[in-house]
Amino acid sequence: MNRRCSPRLRRKLFFRSLWSLLTLCVLLLVGVEYRNITDPLPPQAALDGIQAYQKYNINCLAIYDMDPVEVGKSLVIRREQVVEDNDESLVNLTSNCPLFIKARGYDQVHVSKQERDFPLAYSIVVHKSALMIERLLRAVYSPSNIYCIHYDQKSSEKFISAVEGLARCLPNVFIASKRESVYYASISRLKADLHCLSDLLKSEVQWKYVINLCGQDFPLRSNFEIVSELKKLNGANMLETSRPSELKKQRFTFSYKLMDVGKEFQKLPHKTEQEKTPPPHGIEMFIGSAYFVLSEEFVVHIDSSAVMKDFLAWSEDTYSPDEHFWATLVRLPGVPGEVHRSQPDITDLMSKARLVKWQYLEDRLYPQCSGKHVRSVCIFGAGELRWLLNYGHWFANKFDPKVDPIVIHCLEEKLEENQKVISICST
Repeated sequence: MNRRCSPRLRRKLFFRSLWSLLTLCVLLLVGVEYRNITDPLPPQAALDGIQAYQKYNINCLAIYDMDPVEVGKSLVIRREQVVEDNDESLVNLTSNCPLFIKARGYDQVHVSKQERDFPLAYSIVVHKSALMIERLLRAVYSPSNIYCIHYDQKSSEKFISAVEGLARCLPNVFIASKRESVYYASISRLKADLHCLSDLLKSEVQWKYVINLCGQDFPLRSNFEIVSELKKLNGANMLETSRPSELKKQRFTFSYKLMDVGKEFQKLPHKTEQEKTPPPHGIEMFIGSAYFVLSEEFVVHIDSSAVMKDFLAWSEDTYSPDEHFWATLVRLPGVPGEVHRSQPDITDLMSKARLVKWQYLEDRLYPQCSGKHVRSVCIFGAGELRWLLNYGHWFANKFDPKVDPIVIHCLEEKLEENQKVISICST
């Protein structure tokens, strides 16, 4: 038999349910407050570190189109801005890895299947400007890649702490197991890359190509675009390799000795009167640059090559050996991705590994520098944005936020947009 509740019983049940609901709400509120009190808050220093990445109120598309108003605005920013390249900012930010990853968007990088199936390796040789290093890393970052960072043993403690913070926070970034005190134009610069290459060969990541970078490089293509270009190489290498002029031949026909010079470089190789013996194994010499894009097969081959080891030992007392070492090795008969000795020179403007603008070639091979010259090399300005993006290279050198922060800002914006759109469409 169905029994209906009396009005008195219904009121009693209603108030009991209401009391239970109110009790539950109070317990939830107490739990939230307790969690807010007990959970560790991000350190203020880490929050302050985020502010180091200044965003500018500028229209990068208008800069690309050379709009006079927006270009004028960039010149004002460039003249008035003050960039504090403070290594401690990155130390503070990486003291809280979850905050760092979220603040810099490492957890939101879009990756296509093509990128996952074609991982890349990077050898990044650095010595100063930790915030710029992080911006470079972020611009080339993909969770499917692997990154080796070699810092100069002479670098400041704060810089080393900042770089080690990057490796601590990002699982696919590591510090080279062996490090050099790097001196300009000496064998130490070449050895820094070789240390990273040796470590990268031991990585569990089955990378297809390795690219080397320095602290003032920046990519001109997104990771997806670089992978697409590298797949077209079909195992070939990409780097400058040309026949040396008589002047350049002096770099390896005479012995050089590292000597104290003080000032910026501290030590520099100085030419002696001692002539060197010819290169071992009848090697024919070629010249290029320190920049390379090398296949995994090539790196595996040279790592176990007695010819390479003899050539490296012979190059110890040459001037800037990194500028003939790779250019010569890729011409050796039978190496993976060989560039045959009979093939024409591959100049820096032909190799897509790095786009550099030399002062003495401006107005002949490319437009004038809109930034600033340092030792005849252009540090790019915003006026070069269109030229940089359209010339066809994958990376460029040099950039410095103290010279022009807008060109870096606009490249970051463009690359992030390209990576997001292309990767999503291809997934």
